Amino acid sequence: MFSSFVGFFKSPIYRLFTRLFVLFVIVFWASLVYWTYRDAKRRGALAIYWAAVVFFFNIFGWFIYLIVRPPEYLDDMRERELEIKSQETALSKAEEVCPSCFKLIEPEFLICPYCLKKLKESCPRCGHALKMSWTVCPYCKATVAKRAELKTRKSSSK
Repeated sequence: MFSSFVGFFKSPIYRLFTRLFVLFVIVFWASLVYWTYRDAKRRGALAIYWAAVVFFFNIFGWFIYLIVRPPEYLDDMRERELEIKSQETALSKAEEVCPSCFKLIEPEFLICPYCLKKLKESCPRCGHALKMSWTVCPYCKATVAKRAELKTRKSSSK
């Protein structure tokens, strides 16, 4: 029985499995080094350094890299920053809202297209949209007669 057990370790099948296992370990080791290099490069870490750590310390170096690697890819970080900038730009635009229904309106709207509230009047001379409180058109210097009369009446009655 013992001779058949020892004979197994001298058989060509055992040598084949041993060589295949060694080949698998070498390929696995090389693939870990390559994967670590590519991943570290995409994340903005020191790719050569981490590939060398995995090369010399094998799977233990790979575990260390997995623990301390940057949490996101450089492309994702850039994309997130661009998204934030675009959102900030969109928010910083002077968007107006209807005081009645609170829906977004454009600055040149004379009435709200949703609730039909009168928002502005058009200038009798140039046609630009004017705020309801303005008595003079800032575009053409025309006086808005109705509003000017109302303001003079209110000030004289006080």
